[in-house]
Amino acid sequence: MPTRTVLTSASLADAALLAHTEQGRAWPLLVWAPGPGVRMVSSAVLGGGIGEREWVINAQVPPGYDRLDPVAHLRDLAAGAGLTGEGVGLMTAASVADRCHAEDGGVRAVVTAGIGVRGWAAEPGVGGVTIPHPGTINIIVSLPLPLTDAALVNAVVTATEAKVQALVELGADASGTPTDAVCVAAPVPTGTEGEPFAGPRSLWGARLARAVHGATRAACAGLITA
Repeated sequence: MPTRTVLTSASLADAALLAHTEQGRAWPLLVWAPGPGVRMVSSAVLGGGIGEREWVINAQVPPGYDRLDPVAHLRDLAAGAGLTGEGVGLMTAASVADRCHAEDGGVRAVVTAGIGVRGWAAEPGVGGVTIPHPGTINIIVSLPLPLTDAALVNAVVTATEAKVQALVELGADASGTPTDAVCVAAPVPTGTEGEPFAGPRSLWGARLARAVHGATRAACAGLITA
């Protein structure tokens, strides 16, 4: 089970690095627990979609992880870390300890990356129903102001575009890995609907794009091989 600690932190930059045990070995577990009053949008297997969430975990698991109950596993890891309420759970076989941070105008991003299996999204003749495996580029973003539902979805698009830009600039010849995941967090609106725009040319979308781009480049820079 994870090592317990005091986890509550409003800033993504202060996310805690804990540990959990899998297959008889300790593996890193990144925990960010901003507490109540936060809405998140995510593609994660646990806590995906749009809704109020109190925490995010990014669990490193062994290569070849083949458990068929990732949702239950992530819930157990969260409970072991002392987390309660609803949250978002991501997994990766990439190094969580080597996470990379970036910040731009109040928007923060943290990225863990492994790109050994990568490719372009629109590959012909590829696809099928498979059991999800741990993602290899996991992106977590926090914004300091509320966003509408539409802007939250747009923020995911902007973060993905920024990730692809970083990969192309690094010469990865890929748009990502088959199991990348993203989570964007923003305060719950109070009295107003929230910022309606998060595209890459909007004020906050541009900041998000630069933060994700910087963190992704840093996380992937040493992973590109010929």
